[in-house]
Amino acid sequence: MGQPPSDPPVADQAPTADILTAYDEQHAVIYLRLLDAEAEGADWAEVARAVLRIDPAQEPDRARLAWETHLERAKWMTRRGFQHLLQGGSPH
Repeated sequence: MGQPPSDPPVADQAPTADILTAYDEQHAVIYLRLLDAEAEGADWAEVARAVLRIDPAQEPDRARLAWETHLERAKWMTRRGFQHLLQGGSPH
């Protein structure tokens, strides 16, 4: 796995594949920021704005969906995805 971009664009929905994707590798820092924000009890709308760069006031449905799916993917990374990283990263 190479160095992920420092501020990659965020898709409306995170991947759902049961394998590590190139998107996951590129968004690893975002996943960590989401997990940190959840641990701190941060408001989802503030997290969407600050981390995902989606304004929930202008795009509430998109912001909520992106936040929910990326947070779920971040949790998947802690349960399963990290194993793929240890094995060399994404097959793509």
